[in-house]
Amino acid sequence: MCELTQTARSLLVSERSSFLHEDNRVSEQMQQLHYNYKVCVLLPGCTSLPSHLDSAVQSFSSFYLIRNLPVHQLLDKEFLEKAVYQGSVYGLSYRTRIDEDNCVALMPNGRLCLSLDKDSFELLGIEGKPSKFNHRAKSRYVVSVDLTDSSWSPGGRSYERLVTGLKTRLQLTTDFLLSHHPGGVSSLQSLLPGCDWSEHRPAVTQRALYGVSLPLLTCQSGDSHSFLEWLGATHADVNCEKSSSEFLSSLEAPEPNTPSDALSVCVSGLLLPQDIHTLLQEIRSYLSHSPAPWASLTVHGFTDSPVSWATREHSALTGGENFYSVQLFRDQSYRIHLGTGAYDSCPP
Repeated sequence: MCELTQTARSLLVSERSSFLHEDNRVSEQMQQLHYNYKVCVLLPGCTSLPSHLDSAVQSFSSFYLIRNLPVHQLLDKEFLEKAVYQGSVYGLSYRTRIDEDNCVALMPNGRLCLSLDKDSFELLGIEGKPSKFNHRAKSRYVVSVDLTDSSWSPGGRSYERLVTGLKTRLQLTTDFLLSHHPGGVSSLQSLLPGCDWSEHRPAVTQRALYGVSLPLLTCQSGDSHSFLEWLGATHADVNCEKSSSEFLSSLEAPEPNTPSDALSVCVSGLLLPQDIHTLLQEIRSYLSHSPAPWASLTVHGFTDSPVSWATREHSALTGGENFYSVQLFRDQSYRIHLGTGAYDSCPP
């Protein structure tokens, strides 16, 4: 039997404030997690989604899956002018593993990030830096290019070198998720024709919970780790109602708690921060007219994205977590928890 001498390190940053304070940072923090694959909402005292919240959930932007996209096409001059230079393009290689495969991210600030193995990096021939997640030999490299910088303009020397590297030497292709705000498909028309692409709507699931033990939360008190563990288990449909004496290890609602009904709603896909922020605002409005004392919104980033918070490099050596969870209260106060994996930088 092997012995576990040390559990994996993780990072969790918690803040509390009020939406009524001008200096609250919630919107800023939400915008810095670019690649979101799931948002989960828990509404105590509710078993069906109110119409205005349902509208917010159903209005999430479509996204596009491009099969076998040659990455050099992201540098097409017309695509750069009509989409990238306009801002808010979200692109991410699909089903690539950040610790094994070549991964690509096109960020809303116009930055192209390539996380490459050593052989691919050397073939590309573009300046980069060793991944900070190399533990022994330098086996992985990161190339980050600001496509909005004049030095990378089409026709320039640096631009042509990058296109040649991607098109001729490396010939990098990948399945690619893509979305744009606010232009949508009209801003992507220069890229999609000629590609094998399909449009997708985010998937929505709802589950009514009856007689579950809900924590009696306040903005000033509560064990963040225990609450987040319980919240994750609740959204995953894990039974937290068993007595802790029945099993060696079990999950229970943090004390104090009270039996109540609730609604769990989850949306999954390539989700834009702007749509998630709209949903947050609708939850605030819901709470102001509801007897429920609190509600929560939890957002999970893609495990294998090359970046997590802002432009910081991301790793999935153990779990690949990058998420945040907001607990909203009726008086417009809130608590936000920002988490990331064992080896990532501290969230903002």
